[in-house]
Amino acid sequence: MAFLMVACASQDSTPPLGYDEARAERLFSRGYQDVSDIFIEDVAISQLAIAGMGSLASIDPAIGVEQDGDRLKVSVDGTSMASYPMPAPNDAKAWGALTAAAISASRYHSSDLDTAEPEVLYEAVFDGVLSQLDSFSRYAGREAARENRASRDGFGGIGVRIRLIEEGVLIVSVMENTPAESAGLIDDDLIIAINGTPVEGLSQREVVRQLRGPVRSKVRLTIDRDANESPLAIAVVRQHIVPQTVSYRREGDLAYIRISGFNQRTTDSLKQKIKQAQDDIGEQLEGFVLDLRGNPGGLLDQAVEVSNLFVTGGRIVSTHGRHPDSHQYFSASRSDLAASAPIVVLVDGGSASASEIVAAALQDSGRAVVVGSSSFGKGTVQTVLRLPNQGELTLTWARFHAPSGYALHRRGVLPDICTTGEIEQADQVLALIRAGAMPLSRDLRRRDIDTNDDQAVETLRANCPMRDEESEIDLEVATSLLEDPSLYALALQGPPDTAEAAPEAVPASGG
Repeated sequence: MAFLMVACASQDSTPPLGYDEARAERLFSRGYQDVSDIFIEDVAISQLAIAGMGSLASIDPAIGVEQDGDRLKVSVDGTSMASYPMPAPNDAKAWGALTAAAISASRYHSSDLDTAEPEVLYEAVFDGVLSQLDSFSRYAGREAARENRASRDGFGGIGVRIRLIEEGVLIVSVMENTPAESAGLIDDDLIIAINGTPVEGLSQREVVRQLRGPVRSKVRLTIDRDANESPLAIAVVRQHIVPQTVSYRREGDLAYIRISGFNQRTTDSLKQKIKQAQDDIGEQLEGFVLDLRGNPGGLLDQAVEVSNLFVTGGRIVSTHGRHPDSHQYFSASRSDLAASAPIVVLVDGGSASASEIVAAALQDSGRAVVVGSSSFGKGTVQTVLRLPNQGELTLTWARFHAPSGYALHRRGVLPDICTTGEIEQADQVLALIRAGAMPLSRDLRRRDIDTNDDQAVETLRANCPMRDEESEIDLEVATSLLEDPSLYALALQGPPDTAEAAPEAVPASGG
């Protein structure tokens, strides 16, 4: 996803117990108003609310909600139990009050609804509301939203990735520059107790909760390590942890850098990895492989900043939606951190949203050769809005456009060098480049189409069929290009245009 974050000063607090109609009214009123204000298409609040209340049937199928003339009827097994006057179509407060009242009436007649936790009721309603929108808009309840915020912004923790196994909690990996690393924890350590309490019987979520805590607080771990005869006692002081999204390894005289997502630390982490590669390889550095395969996206501002590390001028991306604030233009404003070293970007069918922004920016600017398959084509921007129950609404509010103007939604990024279709070996690809039959023409790569036209989308993407699973051919081609400057130049320059490119930053009608 490409997320635009909105500021919110409220903090998580202990959730109230039991269903409260006034509290529910505030929640639904806010949610309805947010969708009405923000969503990329105009949707009547009445349509949202009726669909939301109708989804109470997912808890108790006997519950029915339907419009009956100018009234809203709530029924059980087809028998009317309550009837309400219909508010004005876009009166969020009135529809929020009606939704809360309808739930109260339904709970009186349904033991399933009466015994359901408030969050279960909220989730049912919002699932119905969001069924009227697109597949990228969603609701996260209090617990899920907390995890989402931790993934984006970080949390108080120790910096390990874990997996539950029969013997205990296995540390799959220790993150760099974290309290866990400083305390001496290593990969494959087995946690058998936390703060003196055995981990046996705990769920993954319960283990995570115990490992996390306030920054600068201490957690005591009992560790079983193969090299030691007796368990180790290790105390770790929690710090602010943001999950790592960038990794680096040296491939001969090439720097291979993988970006798995875009969170608040991605750009800073990438800067460090680029510097590490430059120090590690020195003057022999032949270029960078930037692997975005399987990267589902993340924060929009981080995609812009990552692109800005390499692109020295011109547009990076623009966004356009219904809300006036959704029309934004982002341009390059920095020097090239990679010092003009050649770059190959790898993409596949799992490269989506923020990763597509980066690939398109580097491709359109001529800064990198893009290798792989057509990307996913998730060209919309979501904004995340905090709700009164500390849950979140993630709403699509804009579509983004490549520097050359085309909308990425559904069409995706077409690579310069395609490694799918009838191609099976890297040597075949390299031979096509040398023969002038690859890359795909610039005109094709930048072609804007009506993304509501299924046939047009399918025809364009058929030029380089999407691959869902990673293939070694991508890295083999990337390595060959970077090790042969003349071949890289051929791939970067490409065949001459067959038509004029699309105008810059013109919003498309589809998406």
